[in-house]
Amino acid sequence: MTDAPTITYDEFAKVDIRLGTIVQAEPFPEARKPAIKLWVDFGPDIGVKKSSAQITVHYDPAGLIGKQVMGVVNFPPRQIGPVRSEVLILGVMDPSGAVILIGPDQPAPNGAKMH
Repeated sequence: MTDAPTITYDEFAKVDIRLGTIVQAEPFPEARKPAIKLWVDFGPDIGVKKSSAQITVHYDPAGLIGKQVMGVVNFPPRQIGPVRSEVLILGVMDPSGAVILIGPDQPAPNGAKMH
């Protein structure tokens, strides 16, 4: 059992989680914790959004191009140092606390909504 409060489906539906493809990735040495700057294409309705992700343990920028990931696209933008993060890229932590990105096991269209 989890300690998280119970929510309704309508509350969950307010979180807009979409599929996108990483089209650009760069090191982010200015970040307080090691991170990578990402540009993710969420399809024609949402477009390319920028994010900063603390994923340097399992990923390098060059290997991320073309990878599909899930992201929350309806959070307000957040300033992270010099980067304006427009989307929260989703992941889970491995046993050591390093982030593993969440994405589909088969290709799907950018902008597809999680159901």
